[in-house]
Amino acid sequence: MRIKNKKTLTEHGNTEGRKIVAELLDAGLDALDPYYRVKQFIKLENHKIILNTAGYEMKDDPHAGSAEYDLGEYDRIFVIGAAKGIQRASLAFEDVLGDYLTGGHVIGKHGEPVVLKKIGVTLAGHPVPDEACVEGCKKIEAIAEQTTERDLVFTIFGSGCGSLFTYPAEGISMDDISRFTHMMQIEKGVPTSDLNQIRTHIDRLKGGRITRLLFPATMIHLTTADPSKMNTPVLRASYFEMLQNNTFFPTVATASTYEDCIAILKKWDAWEETPKSIRQYLQAGTKETENMSIEEYESFGSRFFGLIFKDATVYPAVRKRAKELGLPCMMLSEYMQAEAREAGFVDSQIALCSERMNEPFCAPIVLMSSGETVVTVGKESGVGGRNQEYCIAAATNIAGSSRIVIGAVDTDGTDGPGGFQCVGAPECLSGAIVDGYTISEAKQKGIDMWEALRTHGTSEPLWKLDCGIEAEIGVSALDLRIIYIMKERN
Repeated sequence: MRIKNKKTLTEHGNTEGRKIVAELLDAGLDALDPYYRVKQFIKLENHKIILNTAGYEMKDDPHAGSAEYDLGEYDRIFVIGAAKGIQRASLAFEDVLGDYLTGGHVIGKHGEPVVLKKIGVTLAGHPVPDEACVEGCKKIEAIAEQTTERDLVFTIFGSGCGSLFTYPAEGISMDDISRFTHMMQIEKGVPTSDLNQIRTHIDRLKGGRITRLLFPATMIHLTTADPSKMNTPVLRASYFEMLQNNTFFPTVATASTYEDCIAILKKWDAWEETPKSIRQYLQAGTKETENMSIEEYESFGSRFFGLIFKDATVYPAVRKRAKELGLPCMMLSEYMQAEAREAGFVDSQIALCSERMNEPFCAPIVLMSSGETVVTVGKESGVGGRNQEYCIAAATNIAGSSRIVIGAVDTDGTDGPGGFQCVGAPECLSGAIVDGYTISEAKQKGIDMWEALRTHGTSEPLWKLDCGIEAEIGVSALDLRIIYIMKERN
């Protein structure tokens, strides 16, 4: 189980409800471990690498079917990539392939322990990229530039790669990229799906460029994110729908153009604030320098697999644990994109209505939701995260309730950019659990929760109230939110 401080989380307030919410969050987090998914996906047999592709392929993938790679046809095998928690997936490759694995390089987030022995690791900046991102990308680039048709390359990318896998295009400095990212995502609260469209165009390796470099090696592209939902306007996107709408995966075709990028900046009133080097680069873009097309991507003959499909991992795990606890479980929202505090206000009002009127849900009930909310920080400098902000906003609404408990985590275990400094606390909380007693407990300790929301400094009050979650770092399948409405007590 990945939640480290479950005991302190569940020994105050609505202890019965808190224990259940903690169990459900832990079940979802535990289901995301890519180490075991990789171990099920790949095996060595009869001097061949055999991929057990069922359950890892996208809907309507024209290349679907089993895949075998004769080790006699390859001189080297590499693993490269970038994502939060990527080392767990990479470790499985080290364990399965053993001496057959030549090496590789991956980029993770600052704060992760380094556990790989054969694959190189660079820890870098997220959500704002830093120079370490470039260092890691250069090591991946060096591998890609030397590959031949006698090489087999597994690429792994997932949530967080938009920042971690950053290598600015010629003429754009890392400082410009960092300032631009902070302005867009933290100050303005621009959704990642919009920001990524721009990031793929101002980078040396994104937008399929890394795949061009790797060719003519045999490429097997993996993602630790859910490819059926990431940045697509349709639910459970098929293979070609993913390619047609992709703004996320750096190894495949992307959907946007230079003109789209300029339009996005103007939509968010960010054009004039964008560093001059980025504006000039976008304006100078041509068809010849455009991101990779679907046709070009398909010409490489690569395979694409998802290690984590939430429908097959997170959601069933939470439902299974709820059933074991004797509770019905329903999906409230699958891919929410909204301001975190507003989402907390709205969801908690739905919970209150259900508690008081048994509508729209009849208690006892577990409501599960996912997605990626945003926090528009502006010029504030408080340390927190979107799930923490969601929970505090919800706590202000459910104050006094004896039957509602709400928990939320970023499934990679790091909710927000981090930087929290408190004795005994992690640098970055994973999320929080709150209940109807949280606001009264805050008042007793002299903690102003409204001030925490105003300044976006949510980590300190939540940690001091034993509401902040500390969890093991893993991969991200966006957020997991749980609302538990208990049955009315006699």
